[in-house]
Amino acid sequence: MKSRPQRASLSYLCLIVLAACSKSAPPPPPPQVATMTAHMQSVPLERQFVGRLSAYYSANVTARVSGVLLRRTYTEGAPVRTGQVLFEIDPVFYRAQLNNDLAILAEDQATYTNDHITAARNRKLLPVGSVSQQTVDNSDAAERSAAAKVKADEASVQSAKISLDYTHVTSPISGIAGQQQVTAGAVVGNGTSDAGGSGTLLTTVQQLDPMYVNFTISSADLATLQELQSAGTVDLSQQNHTPVRISLPNRAAYGTQGTLDFSDVTVNAATGSVNLRALVANPQRRLLPGMYVSLTVNFGQQNNVFLIPQQGVQRDTVGGYVLVVGADNKVSRKDVVANNSLGNDWVVTQGLSDGDQIIVTGVQMAKVGSPVKPVAWQPPAPASGAVAASAAAPAESSAASSPAASAGPTASAASAASAQ
Repeated sequence: MKSRPQRASLSYLCLIVLAACSKSAPPPPPPQVATMTAHMQSVPLERQFVGRLSAYYSANVTARVSGVLLRRTYTEGAPVRTGQVLFEIDPVFYRAQLNNDLAILAEDQATYTNDHITAARNRKLLPVGSVSQQTVDNSDAAERSAAAKVKADEASVQSAKISLDYTHVTSPISGIAGQQQVTAGAVVGNGTSDAGGSGTLLTTVQQLDPMYVNFTISSADLATLQELQSAGTVDLSQQNHTPVRISLPNRAAYGTQGTLDFSDVTVNAATGSVNLRALVANPQRRLLPGMYVSLTVNFGQQNNVFLIPQQGVQRDTVGGYVLVVGADNKVSRKDVVANNSLGNDWVVTQGLSDGDQIIVTGVQMAKVGSPVKPVAWQPPAPASGAVAASAAAPAESSAASSPAASAGPTASAASAASAQ
């Protein structure tokens, strides 16, 4: 049987334990998030496309008379000028044809001269009764027939000269002459007996400065642009001078800016797109026909929008949204419309108000209705040079593989607080 002092000490001990248990642990500090202030502004309305280059002028050089190809007189891939002789076709037959037509013309001209003299003499003898009216009429008819035959002979001579000239195949335009399609010694034709009616293709001449860039825009995007223009959120006053920036296949920027010079008025029924075309200078011939390039087209100025960093805009089944820190440092959600991007930012057209504090980093730790500790967000500094970019790549990959590093410094602070 325990004594009274022992029972008293046990009671005091129980009271001490109960008092210690009644004290609650202090709440953890609110998570730290980085925020930025959203401001309404005007930004360029840009779209990215993939286009294919084509020559400004492209002319097929074909044989216009039949014969044996004697020689090529130009350097393949070299510039040529309008009227420069590119090929020679054997002219022997056409020269003989011309000489024959000239002889026939000379004979008919002599006949016309005789008929003209006879008709003039008979017209003088008619008043004195030396010849009959029938004789005069016959001589006049013979003169007219002879004159008509001379005209026909002159046309035949002209045609023979043209055919002889066609044995020297010339360039129809100035540009770069392509590869020879037919070798010397081959028989070429003018296409009069071919099913297609076209002569033998000898080469192609293309003018490469300037160049065309052909691309398409979907009818849905075109309708969106028209809606933005009608709503007054896009300024397309400079549409006739729409600038186009070009990136080469190796992603290097092309130094010269082009302009939009053609927009089709019909929608392709098979693809649902509209054909567009840009014109760009190509003095150094860096752009070649058939090459695919990337285009950035500035369709105008988009007004009353917000630029939000891409990591600050989240998406779920409802759509895009951002987390906003209110005046009481509590988090709330705002649904937004962000269908286009500009650089590393989303272009938000609806859902925000000027001055909203948008959470950019620490979104994973922010809960709607819970308090947070906001700090100013600092955009990352761009890497200077390829060395900095290559040095940053391993660091980013190692950071991405670490859960703590991917959560950022805020996650480390929260882990330390929970550990305490």
